[in-house]
This record gives sequence, C-alpha cells and structure tokens, in this order.
Amino acid sequence: MSEPVDRLAQTRASYLSPTFDRPEVSPLELFRTWYDEAAGQVREPNAMTVSTLDEWGPVARIVLLKGVDAGGFVFFTDYDSAKGRQLRTDPRIAASFPWQDMHRQIRIRGLAEEVAPAESDAYFAVRPRGSQIAASVSKQSQPVSGREQMEDEYSRAEAELAGRDVPRPDHWGGFRIRPFEIEFWQGQPNRFHDRWVFRPADGSHDPADLAAAEAWDLVRLYP
Repeated sequence: MSEPVDRLAQTRASYLSPTFDRPEVSPLELFRTWYDEAAGQVREPNAMTVSTLDEWGPVARIVLLKGVDAGGFVFFTDYDSAKGRQLRTDPRIAASFPWQDMHRQIRIRGLAEEVAPAESDAYFAVRPRGSQIAASVSKQSQPVSGREQMEDEYSRAEAELAGRDVPRPDHWGGFRIRPFEIEFWQGQPNRFHDRWVFRPADGSHDPADLAAAEAWDLVRLYP
C-alpha cells in the first residue's frame, strides 16, 4: 500500500459530543435550533451538498440554502443548468449539511418543486447587482471558450443594464426540497454515533409538513 493511502487510512478525529437524546420537537424546529448553533461555529452553515439524478445515476454539488419553512428547503439556480434539467426530469433529490466542526450532519431526502415566480422575484431582487448580472449572462453548465468570453459578455450586459434594475431571467429561479426523510446525526466516541430520523407518520414517501410534529415518526438508527 502506498504512503498517501496509509495516511488516509490513519486520518481520524475523535468525537466527544454530548449525547443526543430523543428530540421532542418538529423537524423544522430542530433544524432551526441546529442551524442557529451552526451559524456561530461553522463557516457558511447554509452550504449543502445536493444530489440529483441523470441517466447515469447520482450527481452531487454544493449549493447554498436560502430559505426554510414548513414546506421545505429552498435554493436557487439556473433552471437550464444540469441540476435544473435533471430535477425537471426527475424530482427526486437528496441534500446534506456537513457541519464537521460540530460533529454534526443533517441528511434530507425528498422531492423538488419549482417555487412560485413571485418567490424567485423576491429573492433575485435582494441579490447583489453583480450576481444579478452574472445570472442573466451565464449559460450555466454549458461549455465556454474561455474566461475572456465570459468577461466580455458580462461587460456588455453591465453596460446595457446601466441605470436600471436587472430583471430576473426567466431561466433562473428557486427549487423547494419537500422532504420525506430527515436525519439528524451527532458524532459520538468510538464511532457509536447518535442518529435520529424523521419519516412521515403515514408510512409513505409523500412529503410532510415540516412544522407539524405529529406528521412524523421518529426512529433511532444504529450508527
């Protein structure tokens, strides 16, 4: 075995977190509590890995969470991007928040749906102007000849839009992940971690109301 692989095999951290006992709240309330705690300890706590499906299988990338409510978890993207096209074809989606500094992670499985245009408009309006212009120019996930072409297209759009608001492109907007499974994971000594998973109380894979504790069954899993 090579030396780099040896180093990987021996890389480990000890988890000395408090025991994570059965939560007696809704998944929405627990998420908000954990997120508030992560906001003071984790760089970019809203960064989450999102996995979609194409004809070959799972595809993963990191995006930023921009909203959470009783309906689910919201992020924004180009609908014509790879993930946008994949979700329009197959709405099954998974997401995870890897809060390593806290020895925590949250795992989500569900179905993605486009948010209402008014919701996308409201978020686009508060983005920095430069990000608005970039969204109007970028053909996300498509090949480009080089950085120079990108910069030229951005500069032309910046000049054309000078002195007026940047309209939200029709191809840009939000997705809401409506979950049917949410797992809260807390690292523990000896890799004997605490894992609690919320699943719909009716036993289906239909998304449930995040704020309604009675809509969910809660199960502890072996690590």
